[in-house]
Amino acid sequence: MSLEIERKFLLSAFEPPPTAVRQHIEQGYIAIKDDGTEVRLRRIGEGRVLGVKRRASPPAGPAARIEVERALEEREFTDLWPATEGARVIKDRYTFEASGAIVQVDVYQGGLAGLRTVEVEFATEAEAEAFAAPDWFGAEVTGVKAYGNQTLATAGLPES
Repeated sequence: MSLEIERKFLLSAFEPPPTAVRQHIEQGYIAIKDDGTEVRLRRIGEGRVLGVKRRASPPAGPAARIEVERALEEREFTDLWPATEGARVIKDRYTFEASGAIVQVDVYQGGLAGLRTVEVEFATEAEAEAFAAPDWFGAEVTGVKAYGNQTLATAGLPES
């Protein structure tokens, strides 16, 4: 179990730097609760993962969530994947260092094509609060339900 502390922003444009590491991600949701708890499957390259996320209890801030992940065998993943029908996202993730932080840019595909987001993870809430987003980041959408992957997977692109 780990505590995930991250902030998320929109991007209007993105050109991967030469140092970026690209991963193709297929992500599907088995369960999504109204309180933000989710059970998801992920195929990242050759890896397959079952993950559970939920909001951290106070005093943790809005950017903090509890995350548990377990590796799956190919057969387990294949058996569970049909349960995610209608709740999936496909994206390419680019990971690199920028502005003194490790950033992850997600470039969505399929029905979410055109959407690009960037996330920055932090070791502490204080680091997250102190982070000054660089000029190339767009609007912050940390905690905005419409831009959560589980909502994107089930409802598609937000109206605005």
